[in-house]
Amino acid sequence: MEKKSIMKKITGSREALLLVVLILLCAAVSLRSPSFLSVQSIMEMLKNNAVTMIMSLGMLCVMLVGGIDISIMSTLAFAGMSVGMLLKYGHVSSTLLCFLIAMGIGIICGFLVGLVISRAAVPPIIATMGFMYIYRALAYLVGNSEWAGADALGSFKDFALGSILGLNNVIWVTIICYVIFFFFMKWTRTGRKIYAVGSNPSAAEVSGINVKNIKLLVYSIMGFLGGLGGALAVSIYASAQPNMQYGKEMDVIAACVIGGVSMSGGRGTVIGALLGSLILSVIAKALPIIGFESIYQNTIKGVIILVVVVVNVVMQRASDKNNLKGREM
Repeated sequence: MEKKSIMKKITGSREALLLVVLILLCAAVSLRSPSFLSVQSIMEMLKNNAVTMIMSLGMLCVMLVGGIDISIMSTLAFAGMSVGMLLKYGHVSSTLLCFLIAMGIGIICGFLVGLVISRAAVPPIIATMGFMYIYRALAYLVGNSEWAGADALGSFKDFALGSILGLNNVIWVTIICYVIFFFFMKWTRTGRKIYAVGSNPSAAEVSGINVKNIKLLVYSIMGFLGGLGGALAVSIYASAQPNMQYGKEMDVIAACVIGGVSMSGGRGTVIGALLGSLILSVIAKALPIIGFESIYQNTIKGVIILVVVVVNVVMQRASDKNNLKGREM
């Protein structure tokens, strides 16, 4: 009976299943490459995928209200290039100020996206597609056919090399973001409002929730994390280029979908987004180790994501049927 109850808990919990998948995936890859699970390898993987992991939190909020944002990496590039050019020409030298500027740019970008979606009622995919081109173009305009290399960034690039208590600064930023969002989504009124809007916008409106403001908020949060991601990317890769992280918005969306975030809104957790990001990070690191050529890696990743999405939809439908039966009983 005890074994059955444990198995029932595992199969009934999306997060528990994801954790099992993550463990099995790591174990399988470590058989091929024993150094895969070394502390240094894990820390390097977390650092290199920190931007995707952090931005998955913003996408979680956006998807919870039934939205989508494909402009995020353009926001990242615009914020990152702005910081890079300011450093290159000596207008700014403070690392903290660079992060604040990047996050400020991100908030403005996200706010504008949210304004068009919430006030003008433009479908999210259309609005964010437009802003994707606008913000990427602004990144090129800021660069003015130039880019900022390691020499131009000065001490800013050292942020991603530094550590506190033996843990890299970038990983600390990731941990702090996840802790803050875990508490925000689980124990604040605003977090509960985000879930309510995604579950049933009409009911949320009737209950006194300003749906338009909540949508504006989540896109502003996404922009804020896009700006933070831009500053981190510049420091991690010691380079600011207008085409930085091009196409990586799909990895952020995929991490959320793998983590069980519903595309229709109302379902998803911070833990799920974390596990989805980790699984995607392991897959990205594992494919070259296993021996797949780079030309096939995106194809294989796409197939894996598609399978996970299908499984996710099937599991949600089964869960809905079980809940319906439970109510009828």
